[in-house]
Amino acid sequence: MTEETTNEPADGLWSRLRLIEGQPLASRAEAYSGLHDELSRRLDSGARLDRRDAAGAR
Repeated sequence: MTEETTNEPADGLWSRLRLIEGQPLASRAEAYSGLHDELSRRLDSGARLDRRDAAGAR
């Protein structure tokens, strides 16, 4: 395994980014916006889970 393959996210982020980069500019902007929204939701849900775990440990 090379360093590049070991650092590649398991959820297919790199392949999604390569696909987005191959699109025309207007489509690319919309796709990046959608990806941003999705990643933001995932981060927010993880933060909520972390707060619940911390509250339960007290």
